[in-house]
Amino acid sequence: MFSDILGVIRDSEDRNFDETCGMLEACVNSDKAFIDTLRQIGIIPESIAHDSTGEKLFSKASDIVLSRAFRELGLKSTVLHERADSADVIAESKLYGYALVADAKAFRLSRTAKNQKDFKVSALSAWRKDNDYAVLCSPYFHYPAKASQIYAQALTHNVCLLSWEHIIFLLENRITESQELDLSAIWGFSGEFSHKVLVSDMKKNFMLEFNSFLAGFLNIGGEMCDASLKEQVSHITARGVQEKSFWLETVGRIRNYSREQAVNELISSLKINEKLSQIDAFIRSIS
Repeated sequence: MFSDILGVIRDSEDRNFDETCGMLEACVNSDKAFIDTLRQIGIIPESIAHDSTGEKLFSKASDIVLSRAFRELGLKSTVLHERADSADVIAESKLYGYALVADAKAFRLSRTAKNQKDFKVSALSAWRKDNDYAVLCSPYFHYPAKASQIYAQALTHNVCLLSWEHIIFLLENRITESQELDLSAIWGFSGEFSHKVLVSDMKKNFMLEFNSFLAGFLNIGGEMCDASLKEQVSHITARGVQEKSFWLETVGRIRNYSREQAVNELISSLKINEKLSQIDAFIRSIS
């Protein structure tokens, strides 16, 4: 369950990173409410501090969830541990001989506007190396709503812009690769679609076209895809209430601070002591 994943992350203080990752993998692989976890994994909890070990562990958990999702779709998949210049997940077809690399994304609901650097589409294409396809898995509603460079990059480099919501749709409809169904058409959609797009339209959002293709390719009515997305909106809305409550509780706690507590909290949040130490260390290093 998603709550079990958060429990492992929050109780990780006395463990090293690799040990906690192993526990996360065991947790995800034994998850009997996997669809619910897929609904939640694209949203980083506000209670996890920004740029913290907890946030890095949550990112790793999203990789592990994505890898299991590929296995649920009938592929072989593992999480890669080398981080520099490498994708996070690799998957291979058991039947058709192709391989893909993938990168999982999660964002906070409080996150302001995102740009192409947040999605790393071009980098993911480079990480493909000798593999056939590259797949980015991001929350559907965090993809840019209008024109964006990431759509042009996806078309140019044949990177599949998948989402957690698409995976939920696939698994809810019990889609698995088989002798009758080669899923490579999904991973290669951007490359095929690029031949139908004018140069002037390369930056346009093509997610609706992808949705339509997905429903047609799987011989599932487009209205079912739309209904699935609408259902996810209700789950995200409920999650939003939870995330807002964290900050509202924080506001209430701050209002009860003594003057000394408030001053200490401000000094800590500005990292003033760390900055003073860094200045001292630099001066020492050149003296």
